[in-house]
Amino acid sequence: MKNKLLILIFMSFILTGCVGVGSKGIFGTGVSVALDPRTVGTQIDDSIMQKSISTKILAKDKKYFLNVKTKVLDGRIFITGKVDNPEEKLLITKLAWETKGARSVRNDIKIKEKFNFKQSAKDILITSQLRTALIVNKNIKATNYQIDTYKKKIYVYGIALTSEEKELVISEATEILDVEDVIASIILVEDLRIQRE
Repeated sequence: MKNKLLILIFMSFILTGCVGVGSKGIFGTGVSVALDPRTVGTQIDDSIMQKSISTKILAKDKKYFLNVKTKVLDGRIFITGKVDNPEEKLLITKLAWETKGARSVRNDIKIKEKFNFKQSAKDILITSQLRTALIVNKNIKATNYQIDTYKKKIYVYGIALTSEEKELVISEATEILDVEDVIASIILVEDLRIQRE
């Protein structure tokens, strides 16, 4: 009985030694190294990218410190928060794309404003029409684009494989009924390669 108890205590010491590194590493990523599928090198790259994008955003306006949050996973940038107008959202998206090593940008920033059901329904319809048009058009890689519509203005951002594809996306957007303006922030793949070097 005594031996079993000693073995049990000994085993508990060995097993507790196998627990992963704490959730706050050198870079404060908040992810346990033992559970994170990314390599240590990728985690470091992501952490550097995250600090870079956060610095760029804060340099534009200090109010973004509390209102905008970023997360980088394997070169993919995720942005959340609230801003006052669509132009700010577009600016933050551009800053994210300009970050060296960015593979994709997902911008889930919301625009602060009183809710208008009629306007929101019309904007959602415009967005879905453009999304469908991009999916149907075989010369456009629809998954490379994010679309937002705000007061009948379409904001399109993403990566185009060619300048022809970029023009096609803008053309599809302008053809949608009730659209007043198209604001495109589309980067060509070749421009991204230049930024990564």
